[in-house]
Amino acid sequence: MNSFGNEPGYRANAWSTAEIFYNEPECQGIRATNDSRGKERIRFKIRVRVVLAYDGIKKKFPFLYEVYLCVKSRRQLSQNMANTKRIHAMTKKELEAYDAALYQEWTGKILNWDDLQTFTEKMQWAKLYDDDPRKVVCADKIEVRTWVADRIGEEYLIPLIGTWDRYSDIDFSALPEQFAMKTNHGSGDVVVVQSKSRMSVTDKIDMRRKIETALKMDFGAYLCEMHYSKITPRILAEQYLVSEEGDLRDYKFQCFDGVVKYCYVDFDRFHQHKRNVYDLDWNLQDWNTGEYENYSGTIEKPANFEKMIAIAEKLSAGFSQVRVDLYNLHGRIYFGEMTFTSASGFRTFSSREADLMLGSMWNLPMDKSDS
Repeated sequence: MNSFGNEPGYRANAWSTAEIFYNEPECQGIRATNDSRGKERIRFKIRVRVVLAYDGIKKKFPFLYEVYLCVKSRRQLSQNMANTKRIHAMTKKELEAYDAALYQEWTGKILNWDDLQTFTEKMQWAKLYDDDPRKVVCADKIEVRTWVADRIGEEYLIPLIGTWDRYSDIDFSALPEQFAMKTNHGSGDVVVVQSKSRMSVTDKIDMRRKIETALKMDFGAYLCEMHYSKITPRILAEQYLVSEEGDLRDYKFQCFDGVVKYCYVDFDRFHQHKRNVYDLDWNLQDWNTGEYENYSGTIEKPANFEKMIAIAEKLSAGFSQVRVDLYNLHGRIYFGEMTFTSASGFRTFSSREADLMLGSMWNLPMDKSDS
């Protein structure tokens, strides 16, 4: 989903920071390298330096920093609206050329539309030609709740506190002390409130800026993830989930034709994001995605891992490819989200062999006759 998690917008992790700072002067040099793996590591190092610099300003001058972010958000929103209008006016052939250029810029590889073999290559076809309307429903963080409840039961949903069309509709006095707020169509706009009563004026301004900006953003057009553009933007707040360790592990099940093949387990998502990849026998794989490093400790397989697999397969049934994200808190399983275009197919794997292997599992009709 998702300009980058924040794609414009991925979620609030190291990768999501890329889009925010990608156009800063410090980042312009990354286009000079053609090595995709090295390219991502250069991005990561630059992001860390820039984030630390801005973090220092934030601590010393919080209100001034928030004014800067408001100005920056307006500029990003203006750019997003201009790009959205231009991209939605493109023909499929023009979109192919545009997407191929993005693919080469992010991965360093040339996309051959007539010979798509890898997982990331096939995702480019799916973004432009798989118009399954169910993807819109399942990508909508509000509408997907009904989808999930109908298939596996409401007990797997994170308790919903409320939904709103506008930020001004929210009665904050009625919200609990802890909650997580986000938009139903966005990514990277999650605001976690651990203590409402201790929020400063700057914190409240920051939350409003993030949510209101996200409501106006089109998170689909920029990276050709068109199903996100079809979601009517709304706001939702959910119960805040936290584990005793303070890091809620995210179990991401990679599914093809309703069958789970691998499980990505994400750790320290808001600090030093790490990921392990396991097969269904809980064997750690020797490949990974993006710039992620493996978690150094030993991770025990959840006692109800088979149940998690069964849930992911029920939710993914009928889709050629989807990633189903689940949480496992004290043995209780919660649904996270369903993602059809993870990192928009622009996050390279640690080896081409892994990209090819996953690509071989993805059965697509590859019919572009409507272009």
